Amino acid sequence: MSSARRVTHEYTQTNDAPPDRVFPLLCPVREADWVPGWQYKMIYSKSGVAEAGCVFTTANDDGTETTWLVTEYNPAAFRIAFAWVNPGQVAAQIGISLNKNAQGTTTALIRYTYTGLSLAGNQEVERYDQNWFESKMQSWEAAINHYLRKGKAISGAAWE
Repeated sequence: MSSARRVTHEYTQTNDAPPDRVFPLLCPVREADWVPGWQYKMIYSKSGVAEAGCVFTTANDDGTETTWLVTEYNPAAFRIAFAWVNPGQVAAQIGISLNKNAQGTTTALIRYTYTGLSLAGNQEVERYDQNWFESKMQSWEAAINHYLRKGKAISGAAWE
């Protein structure tokens, strides 16, 4: 489909801990600790957690599954990347790079690229505007920082 819609967004978060505490949370297993309602099914991981080549799925509201792949995993450099595909709808690439701040916190640079795979997928991608993305990133930032400060997930109401 040569008329695929594509949108890329970047967001910079400040996380309330150093990168060595933040990075392990960027994992399908550990996300269940801090993302309200996060559910996944591990398909492949030698270590049982995020690693290069790890494959997992998440359920969609319509009964389909999104398949995720860890495409980069570099704990020494605090970088991780994912690709996911919601068949016939949208494909996404996600890159996350963490850097330590002088205050002992983390600057997280997050980049998402969404590509429509069909007419319906293009319509979905068109909804992924800057306001939608910033709201998504602010919710993520609030949730991970709550977990880093309190050691438990933020309430579902605060997540929405």
